[in-house]
Amino acid sequence: MATFIVLLGPPGVGKGTQAKILSEELRLAHISSGDLFRENLNNQTELGKLAKTFMNKGELVPDDVTIAMIRERLKRPDCAAGAILDGFPRTPAQAEALFALLKEFDSKVSATPYITGEESVLIERISGRWSCRAQGHIYNEKTNPPKQSGVCDVDGSELYQRDDDKAATVSKRIHVYFEQTLPLVEYYRAKGALIEVNGMQSVEQVTKELLSALKNK
Repeated sequence: MATFIVLLGPPGVGKGTQAKILSEELRLAHISSGDLFRENLNNQTELGKLAKTFMNKGELVPDDVTIAMIRERLKRPDCAAGAILDGFPRTPAQAEALFALLKEFDSKVSATPYITGEESVLIERISGRWSCRAQGHIYNEKTNPPKQSGVCDVDGSELYQRDDDKAATVSKRIHVYFEQTLPLVEYYRAKGALIEVNGMQSVEQVTKELLSALKNK
């Protein structure tokens, strides 16, 4: 049976970093719902065009459209052994839809790591984050500053701060995440799939605990 992992964690906790590491360590495809949406929109696929009709009206993209994108993604060869899902599901209803989808692949969610973090630390982490315009390389004023202020080390492009990384909006993002995700956390806890790991540790220690817990699952 293929291995499917749902990775949960609030903004700024390092979920994306851990998803990439786990993908390499476990040899599983990393499916970021944000990347998947951008791919479908940029390539103007039928699903991308459909999603855009809702987005242009300021409406949320329906779950069945998102699920259809994930179904198409799971059919690709790199998902034969399974995948790490990052950013989906976000609600118990989406988790049920994912459960039904994975049954089509004779599989299910094997484990749900939940990387936790203290709100004050997360706000500090995110509000210090800057991205490069060319390829999206990420820097942090405190933990990973660029060699030259305002310039990407890799491609020399300008660094900028995304609107949703600015301090004024970060606190709201985190509050919304916790409000929306708590029912999902409890959903997977009831399923016996939840693994809680303290995301306030070093990247290496978080990885170590995640891999150990997943091995035990």
